[in-house]
Amino acid sequence: MATSPVETVTTGADKAKLVASVALVVASIAGFYLLAKQGPLAQWGVLLLGLIFAVAVFLVSEHGRQLVGFSRDAWREVKKVVWPTRKETLQMTGYVFGFVVLMALFLWFTDKTLEWVLYDLVLGWRK
Repeated sequence: MATSPVETVTTGADKAKLVASVALVVASIAGFYLLAKQGPLAQWGVLLLGLIFAVAVFLVSEHGRQLVGFSRDAWREVKKVVWPTRKETLQMTGYVFGFVVLMALFLWFTDKTLEWVLYDLVLGWRK
């Protein structure tokens, strides 16, 4: 039985919240530059407050709630991960380095062999 994807309906209020959030970001950046003569405290205060309000407005929209839900689910999945011990990590790192060295030696040997066959035997360019 096939399941149909769940679609969320974006209402006009949610669209207005997203537009307001973007407008707050733009206004806070504009305020940062317009308040250059007032000093850095006023500039950074307006910028940070505007960004905080923009994030707050975004988080109460449907897209913001979906983002929060996704973040919670992702964090829950990260908690389920079984991380390797220090010993296992060092062993696997050693295996990788050993493989890289062996592969480098193999490629160097193959390159030199092909060089010898082509230039010395086939073309006779080297003496």
